Amino acid sequence: MNQINMLKQFKPFLSYSRLLTLLGASSLMFCSLQSSAQSSTSHSPYSQFGLGQMREDLLPQTRGMGGLSTGVRYVGGLPSLNIANPASYSAFTRTILDAGLYGNITQLEKNGAKDNTADFAFSHITIGIPLAKAGGLSFGLMPFSDVGYNSSTIRQFENINYKSSLIGEGGVNKAYFGYGVSPIKGLSIGANVGFLFGNLYDKAMIEFPYNAGYYNTVQTATRRIRGASVDYGVQYFKALGNKMNFTIGYSGSLNNQINNKTTSMVTLTETDQSSDYGDQVAIDTSAFNLVSDRKVNLPLKHNVGFTISKGVNWMVGADFKYADWSDFQTRENEQKLGKNIGVAVGGQFKPDATSLKYWNVIDYRLGFRYNKSHISVENNRLTDMAVTVGLGLPLSETNFGRTFSSVNISAEFGQQGTLKSNLIRERYININLGFTINDAWFLRRSYD
Repeated sequence: MNQINMLKQFKPFLSYSRLLTLLGASSLMFCSLQSSAQSSTSHSPYSQFGLGQMREDLLPQTRGMGGLSTGVRYVGGLPSLNIANPASYSAFTRTILDAGLYGNITQLEKNGAKDNTADFAFSHITIGIPLAKAGGLSFGLMPFSDVGYNSSTIRQFENINYKSSLIGEGGVNKAYFGYGVSPIKGLSIGANVGFLFGNLYDKAMIEFPYNAGYYNTVQTATRRIRGASVDYGVQYFKALGNKMNFTIGYSGSLNNQINNKTTSMVTLTETDQSSDYGDQVAIDTSAFNLVSDRKVNLPLKHNVGFTISKGVNWMVGADFKYADWSDFQTRENEQKLGKNIGVAVGGQFKPDATSLKYWNVIDYRLGFRYNKSHISVENNRLTDMAVTVGLGLPLSETNFGRTFSSVNISAEFGQQGTLKSNLIRERYININLGFTINDAWFLRRSYD
């Protein structure tokens, strides 16, 4: 009997092809989980602190609006797959599949010298499914943080110049499952349970010139991150008349405890002269030790935000974000972190949803965000700010009618850090591309 009741929550597939699409999405998620475990798109010297650069649970739709999330329930008049506030899942009326890529172009500047880098990688794959009784569930995979830094200096030992380098790479990923429900009219609540996994590598290298009489040394500290996270949210939404709607929301996270196992390995190498790139050949692994196996606490987070919208025509809103990293430490004698305080404002506009001209049915997005970082270097508290833009490009109709699917593009033009106190300033362009299939795989039943 319970199985029959569960099946009543779904309307059958409209076509066999949709089943193949869902199975393909699940396969893509599994492959992405395998391939992205060690990837990193960060080129920030400040990613050496904490878990690296935090990626946030944002899709291109909201990144283009400055990172609005807490009060976002609908985007362009359609339910949004808003992972940052799981209370929004109760708005699902159709199954949503969203997958995408992330890329960045970064310029690092210090003392007048500039260095440019670029990279791209898997961004996310997420699925949202409507359930009966005004509920919805979502699951997916996305990056949680990235580490990617590289700095070097020339030093001298016994009148021999050698290069000393600090290199960091790796990342932490997040697989999650969430549920949201609207217990009473106008109010929804929800929660996500996530599993964090990944390895972060910190390398200290010493390289001597060829035939200097010394082996090169590479000391690699590997931080193996594993653990569960829980975040939650609530939204209150109300129709104001004349197609106007108001949503206010709160989201937060528990002071989740995760496991950090650190091992250290020292390797002696020498330069391969037969290689065109001066590759290092391992001679001996002189030590492999367990440095620490400890529990660390993720920050307690609080976010408050609101949106005001008019049908499919426009939406504006703001978010206020707070996270306390004071108790977070993954390495012995690591610099203490502080509090992160941020604000985001933004919105979107659709010129004419009934127009036959394509550019009139595009969602145009604009936003701004400002963060006072939890990282301080040389008594300078870092700031991160960006202007964001985005487009929601609707896809054409199919044999089944309107698909409500789209391609979403966002770009963040930002700056982090400062040139003061001999520090490094980053100027970056973050580009996010997402493919959203919002289709009638499963429909919520309108009756019992």
